Formats: sequence, C-alpha cells, structure tokens
Amino acid sequence: MRTTSSALDRIQPSATLAMTSRVLDLKAKGVNVIGLSAGEPDFDTPDFVKEAAIEAIRKGQTKYTNVDGTAELKAAIQAKFKRDNGLDYAPAQISVNVGGKHTLFNALVATIDAGDEVIIPAPYWVSYPDIVAFAGGTPVFIAAPASQNYKITPAQLEAAITPKTRWVLLNSPSNPTGAAYSATELTGLADVLVRHPQVMVLTDDMYEHVWYADTPFATILQVCPELYDRTLTVNGCSKAYSMTGWRIGFAGGPQWLIKAMAKLQSQSTSNPCSIAQAAATAALNGDQSFLKDRNERFRGRRDLVVKMLNEIEGVHCPTPEGAFYVYPDVSGLMGKSTPGGKVISTDEELIDYFLEEVEVAAVHGGAFGLSPGFRISYATSEAILTDACTRMQKACANLR
Repeated sequence: MRTTSSALDRIQPSATLAMTSRVLDLKAKGVNVIGLSAGEPDFDTPDFVKEAAIEAIRKGQTKYTNVDGTAELKAAIQAKFKRDNGLDYAPAQISVNVGGKHTLFNALVATIDAGDEVIIPAPYWVSYPDIVAFAGGTPVFIAAPASQNYKITPAQLEAAITPKTRWVLLNSPSNPTGAAYSATELTGLADVLVRHPQVMVLTDDMYEHVWYADTPFATILQVCPELYDRTLTVNGCSKAYSMTGWRIGFAGGPQWLIKAMAKLQSQSTSNPCSIAQAAATAALNGDQSFLKDRNERFRGRRDLVVKMLNEIEGVHCPTPEGAFYVYPDVSGLMGKSTPGGKVISTDEELIDYFLEEVEVAAVHGGAFGLSPGFRISYATSEAILTDACTRMQKACANLR
C-alpha cells in the first residue's frame, strides 16, 4: 500500500538540518563536538527588535493579518528595497512569508509545471533542487568550481538555457560558498538573460548585509532594470538581523507573481506570525549601524578559518566575499587513508572521519552539488573556530 505522495518521494531531507540534528544528539550524550554545520548567526536578535515584539504582544497584535503581510511590514520592506537597492515596489508587489525558504517554495510551486527547467549554479543551497523537484520541474545544474571562484560565467548560462527554461536561480553572496557576484559579473549574466524573455530570474539576496568586498553589494536589477518585470528579489530578516527563529522572509516582484504566491500561501500557512511581523518591521525601520560591527567580526572569523584551512596539505580554501561560510576544495585529500586503514574516497567519508576522529561537524560537498569539498559555517567565536580548525589540521595530518 502506498503511504506517501510521489511529490514527497522526489525530495530528500535537508542535509544541513540533518547534520545539525546529529550534532545536537551527540551533545546531549555528552560528546564534546564542535558543530559548524548550522547556517545561523551566533549574535542575538537586537534588543530594539525584541522590544518591538514585546510591545506588539502588549498591544494585542495577536490576531490574523493579511495573508502575505501587514501593511506596516510591507511599507518597511518598500523602504528597505529603495534604501539598500534603489528598487521601487508597490505594496501589491511585495510578499511576506514564513522565512526565505517559504518565499522560494511559494514562488517555484506557483509557477512550475512538469517539464519546466530551472537553472541552478552548483554549489547550491540544499533546498533549491528539492523545491524544484517537488513542484514537478527539472533542476539543471551549472558547475562553478573553485577555479572559477564558485561563480558561473555568461557562456555557461547561455549554454544551459533551453526553450524549457522557466527560472534561473542566483544566490549572492552564496550559501554554501560565500562567493559573491560583482556588478560587472552580474551585468554579464544579465546580458544573456535579456536575450531570453521566457526566463524568470530569482535572486536570493539573503546574505546581502554580510558583505566583505571592496565594491558595494549589487543585486541584478540594479545593473539591469530591463529584467524588472520577470525578476523576484528575495530577502529576509534571518541572517542580517539574527532572526532565524522568527521566520520572516520577503520578496519584491511582478504583481501577478506576488498574487499567485499569496493564493498558495492562503491554503498553506496563511499569514506569518503577527508578532514576528512587528519585530521585522522594527528591524527594517530601525538603526542599521550595528550591521557594520557584526560584519567586521565575521570578516575576522573568515580570515582565521581560511588561513588555518589553507595550512592543511591537500586543501584549497578560496576567500569568500560574503556570507559566513567557507567551502574548501579537498581534492588533495581524496584517496588518502585514515589511521584505521579506511580510504577516503568521497567528501562525505571525509566529514564522517572528522566527526568520528576529532569531533568536528561540517556538511559534505555532495549535499551542495559539487564535490569534493565541504561547507563550514564560521558563525561562532574565534576560540571555537581555532579549536575546530586545529582539530581538522590534526585529523588531516594523520591521513596517509
């Protein structure tokens, strides 16, 4: 007897969340494991955001809201897009959702039919291909290895587009690599997309404010306004404002698409939490100066981790321009043997070795579509990162 749907059979559990659960289980058993798998800032939600949530509760703002966001939050998102990105969206062009993942899910499920293709650069965030597959579409991957600084080229994009292409997904700065496209690089990709009017563009800018490059952050519509009517600009509060648990994502895009996303949301989650929406409104409207200080602290952690990983023979770790991840290429470790005689033939086996041998948890590159490599989140203290990297150095030194 069949027990689950064919749509559910097309997807896998999130590899990042699975490793995080594994770490929590080990810690509960008293294991001194260092978890570097969770994509979550270790900084607390700012106090002024917490206070706004408490005040909303006191005022009784605990009822249903509009399905896809309060008028107050949509106004704050309008102002954010104008302030940070120079983009103009009307309230009817803005969608508020239960986290950025929900935004992506709504957009793709509302627009993809069987046979539609979605271009996804690899390495990619683990949920992209599964959401596409759940919707009945076909993920089309473009490999962007370390030799390309984990970024696709215009020629690769052109070659991947077919008459069946429905969407192109761009994520900058990237989860899992931290790679970020400059305005010039985005212009090259936009020049290709302009020639293919059937292709929609989803730009995932969730890590916009975790940015280290000398040039300012740019999203694709800033360099190519011609794509405005077929681009969904996705962002949220989780990373910049340390609000992962509050679950607020949002997007600006064509009114027909926003309406379709609201239709789907009306039959799934309904509105995001009213209290979280009040907090998000405060976050977007409030003092943004704390972001610079947090960025500098992230930058110091990045530099520490990149330096220590590159000291390992057989590891090449590019320096990312944003986010709080590194994605070292570990081609030079493949084929080596552990002290117990096991040959390391995949990055997943390497990650298992780190966990078993030195109690450090990361996520293997296969989960992100490009091997051999792995993702480390450096959203934790320098002391913990130093300990973790020292342990990995020791583990790799014991390989033969």
